Amino acid sequence: MRRNHLIAAAAVCLALIVYATLATLATLAGRPVLMGHAEAYWVVVIERFSAYCLLGFLLSFLLPGRFKLACAFVIAVAIGLEALQAIVPDRDPGVLDVLQKASGGILGIILAQTVLAFLPRPPS
Repeated sequence: MRRNHLIAAAAVCLALIVYATLATLATLAGRPVLMGHAEAYWVVVIERFSAYCLLGFLLSFLLPGRFKLACAFVIAVAIGLEALQAIVPDRDPGVLDVLQKASGGILGIILAQTVLAFLPRPPS
């Protein structure tokens, strides 16, 4: 039952990231933001970093012991969504954005792996 909850949480997190990344200016009113649409650049960096950190954290719990697979998935999502931004009008892809998102996801994976290392293992 716990695994179903993790799958649902990771899917919702990924769906929100996709929506926030690919929303155009026409739908910008419904896009989630921390401090409003005229926010400073560092707030945008924190939003990106924390969203991917949460995604990495959830993926790491879904894939315990598969560090490389979880990292590859987070990096692929970051690169793929940035590439899709080139197609969407009013959006601007950037290499720095990919690095911020990938580093947030990898930090989330590392945090989850640290938590998993200290959790008691069920008896086999």
